[in-house]
Amino acid sequence: MRLRGHPRGGGPGRRGRRARRRDRAGTEPVEAPESIAHDPAAELLARRRAYQEQLARPGIMGRLLRRPGPVAAVAGGLLVLLALPALGMHTAEPGVDDIPKNLPIMKTYERLSAAFPGGEVAAAVVVSGADGADVTSPRARAAIDALRTRALASGRMFEPVVVTVTADHRVARVKIPIAGSGTDGESVKALHTLRSTVIPATIGATPGLRADVTGTTAGSADFNARLNGRLPLVIGFVMVLAFALLLVAFRSTVVAAVAVGLNLLSVGAAYGLLVAVFQHHWADGLLGYTSTGAITNWLPLMLFVVLFGLSMDYQVFVLSRVREARTAGLSMRDAVTVGVRRSAGVVTSAAVIMVAVFSIFATLSQVSMKQLGVGLGAAILVDATVIRVILMPAVLTLLGERVWRDTAPASGPDDPSGPDLPTQPTGATQPTGGTGATGATGHRNRPDYPTPRWAMPSG
Repeated sequence: MRLRGHPRGGGPGRRGRRARRRDRAGTEPVEAPESIAHDPAAELLARRRAYQEQLARPGIMGRLLRRPGPVAAVAGGLLVLLALPALGMHTAEPGVDDIPKNLPIMKTYERLSAAFPGGEVAAAVVVSGADGADVTSPRARAAIDALRTRALASGRMFEPVVVTVTADHRVARVKIPIAGSGTDGESVKALHTLRSTVIPATIGATPGLRADVTGTTAGSADFNARLNGRLPLVIGFVMVLAFALLLVAFRSTVVAAVAVGLNLLSVGAAYGLLVAVFQHHWADGLLGYTSTGAITNWLPLMLFVVLFGLSMDYQVFVLSRVREARTAGLSMRDAVTVGVRRSAGVVTSAAVIMVAVFSIFATLSQVSMKQLGVGLGAAILVDATVIRVILMPAVLTLLGERVWRDTAPASGPDDPSGPDLPTQPTGATQPTGGTGATGATGHRNRPDYPTPRWAMPSG
């Protein structure tokens, strides 16, 4: 029977166990008593004591940071290897290959394509005259006939070639079936042959006529060309803006440069993983799809924007905790350990949610949706684990005091060069000599705190 007003059985012990679990997790904010709640020096001292308990059990993070050089080399090398396949990335507009082959409509389409090669994928050549000239004139008809003949002779274009003329005889459309599925390599080669060889030798050689090519293949190729020309500008703008914002927030060019560089490495690794999985056929059976040999053309830019934004969020979470611990007087290695451990819960929870959401897209039937789900899910998982938990702490530890030059050097509370701190709270045992009284010079003497034994061992 529990007496009125008494806590439940095992209350103090139970509360102590919960407090110890919170200390080990490092995710609970440090609560100060009311007497020191508005005293910055006392709050700093309370925060240091909370850090002592965390650093007393360094765990895996502490062991990794004892050798930051090899850890950074191994993690960074693995990410660079993962990013190398991105150099061979080929993008294309989603076409019929994006639809699963086991659907009845796709089986019918494949039979039609086998019987009439290129019948469903045609390049449209639009022929027009200068100043509205008549495209049915003998000279224009001869040029269109030559276009048809040379196109069929190339071996990449087929019958039936259909010519349609507008009612005013000013524009003619020539539909030429081409090889491939419309967005694959065969179709791109046929388009290149049409634009660079066939048209210049026929329509282009006829004065007063011009020809433009449109269609699925031309649209995909032109979109890729424009995207490849604009993507570096977008990436450069985002990187410069992110660098400026981080520089203002953390007042360190080293921190801003490291953050932007790691985010760029994260995006490169995501691109490489995407290419390795979806431009080859080794994972077809594993994910239940047939590779199209290309990445959806809108996905690289979307993946960059989403992943860079999430990476910046994780970066700010971790760096804020690291700077907080560094300002409290911890060495850079200890500050990194505390900062990563105290922000691990937030970063991990956010990453798990995002990975779970994007994994749903990987279960859809369209290849483009699988690319979106697998690309973003795997990229966020790699970013939140390998980069934020292993590589970034190792790099910050290697940089050491160069990260924040305006921060006081790492010292314990007993460092005479540090800021004045009040005496320990009432009831605490003071070592001999710690009076906290005003000295002969009029400057308040610092109390004698024991030398901290909670710093991680060097080397």
